Amino acid sequence: MAEINPPELFIGSDAIQPFSQEPVSMAEQEAKPQIILMGLRRCGKSSIAQVVFNKITPNGTVLLESTTKIEFTDIETNTFLHYELVEIPGQMDIFESTVPMNHEGLFSNCDAVIYIIDCSDSYESALPYLYQIVTCAHKINPKIRFEVFIHKTDVLRQDGDKLAIRRSIYYKVTRDLQDSCLEAVKLHFYLTSIYDYSIFEALSSVVQKLIPELPTLENMLNLLNQKCRIEKSYLFDLHSKIYIATDSTPLDIAMYALVSDMIDTVLDLANIYDSGSDAKDANLSSTFELNNKSFLFLKKVNQYLALVVFMTGEDLQETSGLIEYNFYLFKKALENVFEIRTRKSKEKLL
Repeated sequence: MAEINPPELFIGSDAIQPFSQEPVSMAEQEAKPQIILMGLRRCGKSSIAQVVFNKITPNGTVLLESTTKIEFTDIETNTFLHYELVEIPGQMDIFESTVPMNHEGLFSNCDAVIYIIDCSDSYESALPYLYQIVTCAHKINPKIRFEVFIHKTDVLRQDGDKLAIRRSIYYKVTRDLQDSCLEAVKLHFYLTSIYDYSIFEALSSVVQKLIPELPTLENMLNLLNQKCRIEKSYLFDLHSKIYIATDSTPLDIAMYALVSDMIDTVLDLANIYDSGSDAKDANLSSTFELNNKSFLFLKKVNQYLALVVFMTGEDLQETSGLIEYNFYLFKKALENVFEIRTRKSKEKLL
C-alpha cells in the first residue's frame, strides 16, 4: 500500500496535514474510487483499517491512539482492488463552524461513505451526525453509496440483541430521511466486529460495488461452478482477505469463515517453506478435506488473487484433471479482464 498526498479538503493551506509524502498526479487521484470512513470518536475506524489492511491483531488495536488528523491511504493490493481510503477523525465535526471544511471537496469525488456506529455505547448519539452527513453528501453527489457499520457487536452475546439494535437504527434513520423527503437515499446496514469475520464480509460487500467488472467476474465463477460441479466459489484478495467476487449462490458466513481460516493456514505454511522462487509461489495450491466428504480447494491465479472453491460428494482425484483445465481457462479469462481494465484506465488518464 502506498500513501498519497490528499486533495484540498479544507479552506486554508495549513489546515490539513498530509498522511504521506509520495506525490500522485491529479489524473490518477480522480481515476481511483474513494471510500470515506466516518463516525464519532472511538467508534473503531482506525481499528478496522489496521486489522484488515495492516494485519494487526484485534487485541493489538487496544493500544492504537485516536486519529487526530485526516488520513489518506492508497489501497492497491491487486488489479481490481485499488481505491483511496480516507479516515475522518471522530473528534472533528465537519459541520462545526470552527472546522473550515470544504464539503464540496470532500464528497464530490467520493464513491462510498462508511459510517461507523459503536453499538457498545449509546448508539443513538451517533444518528444525528449520520443524518447530517447523508443529507450534505447526497446533495453534493447523489451517486454516493452510504454504508452503515453497526460495530463492536462482539459485546452483544445474543443474535437477537444485535438484530434488535440494527432494526432500531434502521427505522430511526429511514424515518428521519423520509421526513426530509430523502427516502430515495439508500443506506445499507451491516453488523460488524474485528473479533470475527463480519468486518471482512462487510468490507467485501462495500468494495465489490466499486468494481465495474463485478458482473463479469460473477458470471465467470457461475460458469466455473457449472462445469466442475462446484458448490461455492470465491475470488479472494490474499492480503486483506476481502473477496472481490463470488458466484450468485447465497453467501454462508460460516463458509466464509472457513475459507478465511484456510487462507491464513496456507499463507503461514507457504511463508515457513518459502523457497524464494516466484514461479513456485505463483502456482501455489492447496486442498483441505473436510469431515463430511467435502473439499476446499485454493489455487493462486496471480500474485495477489486466489480462487477458492467448495465441493461436495466428489472424489477430487477423479475430477482433478477437469478442475485444473477449467481453472486454467478461468485464469486466462481473468487475464483478459485485467488487460481490458488496464487499457480503459490508461484511456481515462489521456
